[in-house]
Amino acid sequence: MTERFAPVPGLDGELVSGDLIVRLARTEDEVLASQHLRYRVFYEEMAARPSAEMAATRRDFDAYDGVCDHLLVIDQRHGDGPSGVVGTYRLIRRSAADQCGGFYTADEYDISALKSYSGEVLELGRSCVDDQHRTRPTMQILWRGIAAYVFHHHIEVMFGCASLPGTDPAALAEPLSYLHHHHLAPPDLRPRALEARYSRMDLMAVDQISAKAAFNSLPPLIKGYLRLGGFVGDGAVIDHQFNTTDVCVIVKTDLVTSKYYSHYSRTARDGSGEEAGA
Repeated sequence: MTERFAPVPGLDGELVSGDLIVRLARTEDEVLASQHLRYRVFYEEMAARPSAEMAATRRDFDAYDGVCDHLLVIDQRHGDGPSGVVGTYRLIRRSAADQCGGFYTADEYDISALKSYSGEVLELGRSCVDDQHRTRPTMQILWRGIAAYVFHHHIEVMFGCASLPGTDPAALAEPLSYLHHHHLAPPDLRPRALEARYSRMDLMAVDQISAKAAFNSLPPLIKGYLRLGGFVGDGAVIDHQFNTTDVCVIVKTDLVTSKYYSHYSRTARDGSGEEAGA
């Protein structure tokens, strides 16, 4: 087994919820399965624009896939390998990003503050779940998997681009303004959209926003980051290939690891290896 597919404690089959299990990809075939899933969700369901090679192979892929870790949710009813992959998340540590000349997010944002951060950082991306598995248990076990990974690698800050549907910022004025006014990252960690791609997020005054309605309108992934105390960078980016408006999300992992540590300690005490729904 190569270092890329080396097991990680807590992510080698221990995290289970019913028929679902979360772990890192162990083989190239499992990576291929995650790329096929990404293609189905991003290009067939969400109408992103694939390259000719992507369309021919029905896979979403780039250079980062060969150096990163692929977190998988597997439905064991369909098999315990590639055939069972129903969810995925791409995890890129600094060492992996260096092999590709930098982090993926740098194509949209100036992330100098994150790159110079003294602790370990982790870029999250390419998150998707099969349309038949978009349930609370699936998302819970996916987040448990991220927490285990963060815990093992001593990650201090997570970041990545998260998407809102559509490419018209005016139609997203309330959620974008809400994020800007209520969740802007502190200056020492704050990414800024590259000037050539910068779109203002403060499209509404703070007193014009219904915070509850704006939060409820956000995609589940962004809500999840915010519940963990996440922040956003300065400016949104229009991604015409994926038909989305992107924001850069940053999460300090103190809360993630403390929740996971409490869970890990509890299951170790009672001898249970099965995840329970919160």
